[in-house]
Amino acid sequence: MNRHDYRADRNGEASLQYLDADFRVLKPGSYVVCAVTGQRIPLDKLRYWSVDRQEAYASPEAVLERYKTLPRV
Repeated sequence: MNRHDYRADRNGEASLQYLDADFRVLKPGSYVVCAVTGQRIPLDKLRYWSVDRQEAYASPEAVLERYKTLPRV
């Protein structure tokens, strides 16, 4: 990867591993996409995600919408 490729990646979608209280950047980028709304979430604004489902959410309302769709156990 050269310097220009890296800069392009930093402005695109990041790939993350969601952990219990943090996340690990697997592929650099400036945002992730909400699994419910499709909205771009800047990494510095990312507050909600699911470790089990490995997906990000834009808001508490998006989290609630996702959990409404999960099968009941």
